[in-house]
Amino acid sequence: MGLGLLTACANIIPPCGAKISPPSSELRNTKWELTRWNLPPNNNGEVRTRQIPQGEASNPIQITFDANGKRLSGSTGCNRFTAELDEDARGFSLSKIASTKMACTPQRMELENDFLYELNDYRSIIRNGDQLLMIGTDREVLSFIQRPITNK
Repeated sequence: MGLGLLTACANIIPPCGAKISPPSSELRNTKWELTRWNLPPNNNGEVRTRQIPQGEASNPIQITFDANGKRLSGSTGCNRFTAELDEDARGFSLSKIASTKMACTPQRMELENDFLYELNDYRSIIRNGDQLLMIGTDREVLSFIQRPITNK
């Protein structure tokens, strides 16, 4: 039984460790706001949600893809961050993630750290119209809704 579990992952295409995403051209010059964060199912298989700030007044978590398809930037609600997009046949992956280091409330810092971890270690990104899902290797699912890009 144990051997079957180990080899089951090897039979999945793409491989379990591979990151998959849509081509970056699908996301160029788009902005997304995190609207839902599903935690992994508990022992009973129930999906739980994590409380996240939403709406402009609450400094939501947002990501923006640049017009060239080379960078991702955004806000964790406390700090700004940026990352490079590296693209291959499976879509893009993120590298060189960096953020500013302003201090926030302990709860906000925990949320920020967890979000940046998910950004660095996602399994796949799926776009469905104005919704973007980021699925983590830990089975957490971050749901984003597309927002208009405003020039401030």
